[in-house]
Amino acid sequence: MATQLFEGREHAAVYQKYRFAPGEELQQTILTYLREKRANPAELVVDVGCGSGQGTRFLAEHFKKVVGTDISKAQIQEARDVPSPPNISYLVCPAEELPFEDASVDLLASFTAAHWFDIEKFMKEANRVVKPGGCVVISTYTRDMSLHYGNCSEKLTEVFREAWDLLLKYTHSRVKLVLEDYKEIFEAVPFPDKKRITNIFDKIPMTVAGVIGYLESVSPYQAFMKSDPDAAKSFLPEIEKRMLETMGVSSRETPVEFWVRHVCVLACK
Repeated sequence: MATQLFEGREHAAVYQKYRFAPGEELQQTILTYLREKRANPAELVVDVGCGSGQGTRFLAEHFKKVVGTDISKAQIQEARDVPSPPNISYLVCPAEELPFEDASVDLLASFTAAHWFDIEKFMKEANRVVKPGGCVVISTYTRDMSLHYGNCSEKLTEVFREAWDLLLKYTHSRVKLVLEDYKEIFEAVPFPDKKRITNIFDKIPMTVAGVIGYLESVSPYQAFMKSDPDAAKSFLPEIEKRMLETMGVSSRETPVEFWVRHVCVLACK
């Protein structure tokens, strides 16, 4: 059964503001694979579980027609509210019930979303809609993250990881798929021509405010808010204070570099 945790409009707005787009190394990994596998340019690309459209907008830079789908109306509204090129459209629908004809999709993609799907049903649907010779790209960023600023990167990362360690108590069981580097998702892909890359590293420019916003956007923090609202509300300001003190700065707009490891499952039908 699929899991829905990103439904509220307020959470969707935070998600849109602070979730980062696929980084340069992940983008190049995907584009290189598609160049190797596809003789013809992709006509129809579908981004499943698109959230507020970060991955959809990346795909639209490279392909003729891109459709972002998500089960959350609030997320799709956020995606539609962002200025987008004319080759993007958005639909509200479950990942397991895609409104596309059999063998009509050239590329089926999903960014940091597939662990929320009913994997068995989604893979059957992928097999149905993807054309022969079409591709599937399923990626996620992992908990292998670090923060870099001046000569205090190690201490700054320690503060960030302590925050994540607390949030892990509120992590949904589906996140186990991420912690295991999408091994189960890779094994479930119904096409024999497939591979899983687990060592894609990106450096994302952020600010202290952006890091705090990212933590606010993740599902464990939202569960924390429901479980213990008072503790959750004081948690992020305290993490921000510790970060600023570690860095020796006062502005939450101070730039930091956010390093993250991605996992990517690539397959061709």
